[in-house]
Amino acid sequence: MDATYGWLSLLPPVLAIGLALYTRQVHLSLFGGIWIGTSILTGNPVAGAGGALEQLVEVVTDPGNARTLMFTLVVGALILLVRESGGVTGFAEWMVGRGWVRGPRSAQLIAATIGVSIFIESNITCLITGTVSRPLFDRVGLSRAKLAYICDSTSAPICMLFPLNAWGALILGLLAAQGLTDPLAVLVTAIPLNFYALLALGMVYWVALTGFEIGPMRRSEQAAREGLERRVSGDDPVLHVGVEPPEAGKKARNLLLPLIVTVAMVPAVLHVTGDGDWTRGDGSTAVLWAVSAGVFAAMLLYRVQGLFNFVEMAEMAVRGFQELVTVAAILALALGIGAVCRALGTGPYVAESVAPWIGAATVAPLVYLTGCVIAFSTGSSWGTFAILMPIAVPLAQQLGGSVPLVVGAVMSGGIFGDHCSPISDTTVVSSMSAGCDHIEHVTTQIPYAIIPGLAALLLYFIAGLLI
Repeated sequence: MDATYGWLSLLPPVLAIGLALYTRQVHLSLFGGIWIGTSILTGNPVAGAGGALEQLVEVVTDPGNARTLMFTLVVGALILLVRESGGVTGFAEWMVGRGWVRGPRSAQLIAATIGVSIFIESNITCLITGTVSRPLFDRVGLSRAKLAYICDSTSAPICMLFPLNAWGALILGLLAAQGLTDPLAVLVTAIPLNFYALLALGMVYWVALTGFEIGPMRRSEQAAREGLERRVSGDDPVLHVGVEPPEAGKKARNLLLPLIVTVAMVPAVLHVTGDGDWTRGDGSTAVLWAVSAGVFAAMLLYRVQGLFNFVEMAEMAVRGFQELVTVAAILALALGIGAVCRALGTGPYVAESVAPWIGAATVAPLVYLTGCVIAFSTGSSWGTFAILMPIAVPLAQQLGGSVPLVVGAVMSGGIFGDHCSPISDTTVVSSMSAGCDHIEHVTTQIPYAIIPGLAALLLYFIAGLLI
């Protein structure tokens, strides 16, 4: 599409970014971007308001978008079911109940392994890792700040590297909104190019194995060894993620079996919808059917065990939908602003404007740095994805860069900025679940995030030259 609107095509994403930085309200910011875009298209701000609403109607009635939005809600049902059944708790207790904790190294490795094993939702990862591992860290003289760092550094990265969750739904929706013929294939290709997520997880294990201490973390560890550490009780309501699950349901299989069914169904549905070729299958259909099968498997498993009846589980599923309504709203708004940017030709215009100064090799590192700044300022990786993806993908296409590499850079930048941001929900929940002072967590974690963050930037420069 020709960029006939010129610099006006920049107003929707610029307004969305500016509002997000000023208000820290992603929903308001995205809708504001849609409104200014439709106002430009109609030539009238009043008509633009109606056009913004109609744009959202078009987004949610598109079959592919509708399946993605439904997937987001059904993921909420699966999350709540396995949580209320005791499956998450049982899995965590199984991980730590094998007598493997013999010292600081093993305690950190177990905490990290719990974190990377629970990838259905980032805050649940933080909560379970912190609450289960806290007594282990206290027993071996490790600081709560170190535990908070492990909670935070395994939550968003693992959810993005194994995106059979709402994170994956968001990215798939954003990619589909850019008109890509196979957004699932792009996401799969981009996962190993999500350098920050990979390096952040690697950093966690390296710290656990070597006992590496740097900056304020060194003081926190010393205070813990001397019994002088400042601790928080950890009794904040955020730790109570539901009613106490039935004791009979605290079994690892109550988490593992539904997840195995979900994972196994994805390639199966891709094979069916692709007429025998899974690479040509319908990604939005596959993830929706897969997570729905996971919900069905969970309900059947819990009914056989006598944990709940079907009426109770149906009510839980509805509550799970409600927990992710906000996520679905962000996704719908993100799809809307993406459609407006395409109509205005934002991506082609930006590409034409910056072409004299940047090339295909430098798109990824610049996108990564931009994502870092936005996510740190807003505390929202999801908002960052929503704002940047409609710009970054067309930019890469116009300049001849690698789309999966740029998608990986968007994801990496959002995760890094969110990881370091003191106003991020995962940062706050990590502090609370570990029983660590929030400011102490922020200050002790940043040096451990900057190291893989800088390494990721270097890798994007190198990959831009090679891919």
